[in-house]
Formats: sequence, C-alpha cells, structure tokens
Amino acid sequence: MELNPGQRVHLITKKGNFDCTVLDSPSREIILIKLDSGYNIGIREEEIIDVKELGPERVKPLPKFLSPKRDLPKIALVVTGGTISAKLDGRTGAVHWLTDPKELLNFYPELLDIAQVVKIDMPFTKASENMDQKEWKSLSECVFNLASDKDISGIIVTHGTDFLHYSSSALSFSLQNLNKPVVFTYSQRSSDRASSDARLNLKSAAKVAISDIAEVVIVGHENINDDSCLILRGTKVRKMHTSRRDSFRPINTRAIGKVSEKGIEIMDKYNPRSKNQINLLEKFSDKVALIKFYPGQDPKLIDWYVDNGYKGLVIEASGLGHVLTLESKNNWLPSIKKAIKKEVIICITPQTLYGKLDPLVYSNGRELEKTGAIFLGDMLPETAFVKLCWVLGNQKLKNNVRENMLKNFAGEFNEFLKKDEFLN
Repeated sequence: MELNPGQRVHLITKKGNFDCTVLDSPSREIILIKLDSGYNIGIREEEIIDVKELGPERVKPLPKFLSPKRDLPKIALVVTGGTISAKLDGRTGAVHWLTDPKELLNFYPELLDIAQVVKIDMPFTKASENMDQKEWKSLSECVFNLASDKDISGIIVTHGTDFLHYSSSALSFSLQNLNKPVVFTYSQRSSDRASSDARLNLKSAAKVAISDIAEVVIVGHENINDDSCLILRGTKVRKMHTSRRDSFRPINTRAIGKVSEKGIEIMDKYNPRSKNQINLLEKFSDKVALIKFYPGQDPKLIDWYVDNGYKGLVIEASGLGHVLTLESKNNWLPSIKKAIKKEVIICITPQTLYGKLDPLVYSNGRELEKTGAIFLGDMLPETAFVKLCWVLGNQKLKNNVRENMLKNFAGEFNEFLKKDEFLN
C-alpha cells in the first residue's frame, strides 16, 4: 500500500503497532509519521509488516494559514531557520530546511488549539551563525509590521539556538514601546524527530504570545523533561549548553515565568500589554567588535580595529573590570586611549557573565575607567555588543552614546543582584 502525507493509518511493524498520520516519505527507506501522542518518528519501510487505513487524513492543508477555530486569539508566525525549521533527509541522514513554513504547523497542529495562525512570514532562512546586522534589521521590520496589526495578539519567531540571544537582544532594542508579546522559540532537535523539543516549545510559545507579557522573550524547556518551559527576557539570557533541551538560562535575573499544562505562572515583573504606539529603530552598525581579553593578549588587536574603521569595541574584561595595565609591551591602556581619542567607543563587560563590574575596587580598574571606557554593570557581553551596534546605527541615539549605553532600554541592566539569581 502506498503511503501519502496526511494519511491516517494503523502500522504493524517489527517494532510494534502504531496508529499514526503519515508526514512524509523522503526516501524509499524511511517514512516519517506522527503518533497520536504527538511525537514524530521515522519507520524503515523494511520494518513494516502490514498497513491498514484508518480514515480521513488527520493533518489537512490550512487555507490561508487560518486555524479552523475562528474564536481563538490571532497570532503570527515568523520562521527564520535553525533546527526547528529543519527536517530529516531520509536519503542522507542529515537535516535540511523546510521548503514551506506551513510544514511546521503540519508537524505540530496542537498549536492551532491555542491560537489562530493568521499570518506566516519567512523573511529569510538561515542558520543563526549566518545572521548578522542585516538579518537583525530585516527581522525587526518584519516583526514590527506584524505587531502593528491591531488584530494580532502576539508574534512567535522560530530561530536557531546558537545565536538566538543576539537576535532577541536586537529586537528588544529595535522594537520600542512594545505593546504585545514577541516570543522567540527554538528546538535542539529537528521537528520531525521523536526526541524533538519543538512540540512543547511551540505550544508554550503560543500561550505566551496570547498572554499579557508585552516584551521580547525566549521560551524554551525549563529542564530535560517535557513538562514546562521558562519565559526568559530577551536581553538577560544566554545559551549555556551545546545540546540540552534546557540550554537557555536567565543570567543575573529570574525567569519572567513558567509555562506548563496548568497555564502561565508568573515569577518576576514584566511589562504588560498596552495601547502604546510601537516605534521602530531598526538600524545596526556593522563596525562594532566583541573582544575577549585573555592573559598576555597583544593590544595591537585594538589598533587593528581602529585602523580598519571600527566605531565601537566591547571588551569582555576579567574580574570586576580589568585588562592588562602593567608597564610592558602588552599594556592595553595606550591602545585604548588612542582608540578613544579617535572617537572609537570602548565598552567594558564582565566575562564571568554573572555579577557586576566595579572599577573602583582595584587600581587597574580605576586606570581603565580614567581612559573614558564605559563600564556596563551586569550587562551580558553579547547584549552589550548588539546594543552598541544599535546605538551607533541610529543617528537619534548616536548623538549621545555614553548616555544611551547606560540607559536601561529593555531590562538589560539590573540595579540590584539577588543571591537566588546566580546559576538559576
């Protein structure tokens, strides 16, 4: 019996019997199916003993991307690439991009029990390591246009994991006076794999997209189980593991909340929905660099950036905000002073991630502060990098860089750090 996508069947196989919906047949060797439990698996054709058709197809084409339940809140879906937008290639064993963003809804129709997906946009399809300031601008414009639609309750953005916190920071800054949720989510395993974390992440993201939380957030697994997700502020989050489901953790803050089958449990303050007029400041300079200081590092690296036209540098400093200041060939102060004299902005962040800078404790920190470098408290290095790109990219902000780098636009600073926020 030939198996076609959308077909409901009972499979009798060497590994067990399954009531399921056929998703795809990427090769003669492997057939992808969705179990009634919601999980997706691949079955080798040689393992199938018998097939019985169960009735009408379970996953139907979605006319104009509309959920059949018209009384549900309306949301938009933005697909940008990454593992969550990929599926297994049965011929090679590798993964490749979905050719149609609507495929994501066919993998996870449960999303449509929570909200109507009335618009789907795919501004680009890229792995997150291939994104830069151009993609931040494009994504900002895309989400701004969707968020400006009064009928749309919120927006879900699917994204690759490795540089997701760069994009969430970018939109946290570019979408000013945000009045509804913008929810980034992801998966560590492709959507058609049985072990994919996309199912819970997408369902949880949909719940947050129709919630009262009017911020740019990342929603993903709280732990390695499939029972709850955390809601994390877009500027205070970082990927902390290469492959775990719960790889994103809050840094120097608490999670805004937790999502489970019970609903949303609020754990920290947030900006609520409003009737604000959203403003877009979507430009990002590409003449900013992020430098990690290490013992013995040659300061000529700073000279190179200055000579090549860079306008801003973010330095991940050691301790409370230190670089090499001893009188030696590798003293960083002369190069930093030279850069600042040429109107290059120098910002300092903690490479420890947790904790807050304090240049006044040791003499080398005091000497560095005297150069005019801007100390950014507890701001994450990646967030500081994106913010400096944003400030230098928009003329309105560029006129007073120091003031704007020290202004708390999107929760990127915490005035007070609490004990329970460490390794949260």
